[in-house]
Amino acid sequence: MTIENTSADGRLPAENCGNSGLRTAVGSGEGTSCCIPRARRAWSPPVLPADTSVKRRVDHLLPRTGLPAIAYFATVIGLLGLAQTLPSPAYLAVDALAFLAGGSWCALNFWRCRQAHCLITGVGWLLLALFAAAEALRGHSLIGGDEQLVFLGTLGIGLIFEAIWYVVHHGNAVTPAQTGPASGSAAPRQRTGRP
Repeated sequence: MTIENTSADGRLPAENCGNSGLRTAVGSGEGTSCCIPRARRAWSPPVLPADTSVKRRVDHLLPRTGLPAIAYFATVIGLLGLAQTLPSPAYLAVDALAFLAGGSWCALNFWRCRQAHCLITGVGWLLLALFAAAEALRGHSLIGGDEQLVFLGTLGIGLIFEAIWYVVHHGNAVTPAQTGPASGSAAPRQRTGRP
């Protein structure tokens, strides 16, 4: 091993791990060094493969990092702030729009990368958007104007769910349970006797 074949942090590059017997199922590629994957983002799990045109379109449009993501969240927060200055039922319509924007982002994010809290916040905020829109059509709040508290409560429940998921599953991506011999379940029984 020389300085030429060592990464900046002193580990072997991923392509040199094949001979060392340290290779794992993760494999080599961008974001790996000596068979230890490096997270591209500290918070989100990796995006699932974009095997359809719809998935590629969502990946292109959905802001996940940087200024576009900050602008999206700032818009949702701005809508929530604007709603506070409006009379009823206008504030309910603006709240519904903010809930729809937040819920849509989380639902699409869950669909593409399975981030645990997005399961709760995506569904919860989309249902809250429908509820607030129905309230706006009725002309008044049915829960005493506490729609934004429900929005924040849903966020809190989603983050608690993700924390519990992370502790139990050692990751924040909700993935389907594996079945079959690889997951430790019983293998199919072999037939014995006559056919």
